[in-house]
Amino acid sequence: MPADVAAAARRSPASAQRASLYDLRSHARIWPVAVIGLAVDLWSKDLAFRHLSADQPVVLIPHVLSLRKVVNPGAMLGLGQGLGLLFMVASILALLFVVYLFAHSDPSRRSLHVGLGLVLAGALGNLYDRTFHVADAVWGPPPETVRLLKGDRILLCGKLIRENTNTWVLGDYPDGENPQTVPKSAGRHVRPTPVVRDFIKVDVKIGSFELWRWVFNVADSLLVVGVGLLLINFWTEQRKTGKRALSATQAPCEAQSVSGDESST
Repeated sequence: MPADVAAAARRSPASAQRASLYDLRSHARIWPVAVIGLAVDLWSKDLAFRHLSADQPVVLIPHVLSLRKVVNPGAMLGLGQGLGLLFMVASILALLFVVYLFAHSDPSRRSLHVGLGLVLAGALGNLYDRTFHVADAVWGPPPETVRLLKGDRILLCGKLIRENTNTWVLGDYPDGENPQTVPKSAGRHVRPTPVVRDFIKVDVKIGSFELWRWVFNVADSLLVVGVGLLLINFWTEQRKTGKRALSATQAPCEAQSVSGDESST
């Protein structure tokens, strides 16, 4: 049995009361971070989608950073298109796991609590979008150039303005601006799809290579930073556990060596 698991198994009821769940200072670290992060994420998304245009980005720093509104029917990096329900369930499970980690953590783990708060804010921000923002998506077989991808793909995602005999007309989500016409064909269909609102774009290029081609939001940034803090905490805790275990194994040997020296005298 690993040393940290064994220590947890030997924990007395009195020491369990000292977990972060019963520590006001720990609550004062995680919940304000989560609430403020969630508020900034939802406020920034609402502001971006009221004032930005999908085809006219706002350049903040030339060749470095710009703003443009995009709806993402998948997860981070655009993966898992159309799996909104699955991502919602995964987000709920992740939130429960974060609360579990916090409840069983030591009150001295300050950076861990901040990281958990950031993960809570990011997960809740994107979960809110997938729950309350549903766009119209045209699904169908991918173009010939990417036929290696199996199954239907989202060809266009936005707001359905009208349906004609041979075409659909969709505009930007959620206002319907910049309408585009999509021809109807065999295998194509329109269905409501949960989306996440993205608007931050990194424009840094190294030659012709684009450093980061995906558009993201504040919630994604909070998740990345929060998970990074969690990984650093778990790594440092593992190092401390390993050092304690090494010290525990060395102490009996040193005591035995001292006892042997005394008996020889």
